[in-house]
Amino acid sequence: MSASSAARAEICVVACAEAWRGDGEVLAAAMGTCSILGARLARLTFEPGLLTTDGGALLTAEPVALGAPAGAVEGWLPFREHLWLVQNGRRHVMMGASQIDRHGNTNISAIGDWARPKSQLLGARGAPGNTIADPTSYWIPRHSTRVFVPAVDMVSGVGFDRAAALGPRASRFHGLRRVVTDLAVLDFATPDGSMRLVSVHPGVDVERVVAATGFDLVVEGDVPQTRQPSDEELRLIREVLDPKCLRDREVRA
Repeated sequence: MSASSAARAEICVVACAEAWRGDGEVLAAAMGTCSILGARLARLTFEPGLLTTDGGALLTAEPVALGAPAGAVEGWLPFREHLWLVQNGRRHVMMGASQIDRHGNTNISAIGDWARPKSQLLGARGAPGNTIADPTSYWIPRHSTRVFVPAVDMVSGVGFDRAAALGPRASRFHGLRRVVTDLAVLDFATPDGSMRLVSVHPGVDVERVVAATGFDLVVEGDVPQTRQPSDEELRLIREVLDPKCLRDREVRA
């Protein structure tokens, strides 16, 4: 097994895992196949203190394969306890987004004018509280100008500009860590919290990412490639965490 044989989906899983590097003992919450695999891979490798679930209310003793029973259980996490973790900043969530702008404001509520939207989506749900109270990252399986937009149609998740405008009481725990897509890794490590291109996945060039982004993306110098998974990470992805290759349904090769 060679890291050079890694498929795009496996590159994305490892890029998602890196979002939790250094987090220690927090709940890793994830939405989407590659982000769930990323959280479980991080726990199996460089971040063993992470708390992971079976996708429901059970804290598993070990990360389990997608769709598998929980196996040995370390604890029960009912909704009230989950919300306690959110309110106290003890969770790092990787959410999805139907729209995201240059400062990380996201929309999962509706597309089009609020009074008469063209499409009704999930609703804001937990996005406002997640982004204000907890470390938040995003996994976006299709990087395009339909998703990366100049302005979101409704703010569900709070970006850096809006958090700053709300003042220190609202912004003190706000932190958007990383955006992973099928093309690249991005963050907000710029003076004004604008989105920056961190790396491009193997086989993708900077120009393609810029063209698929609907706003001016910060590009600094020579942008490196996203790191390849190690042989052990590939083994864990393919044999332990996702033997049914569900990841390839989310990210096309």
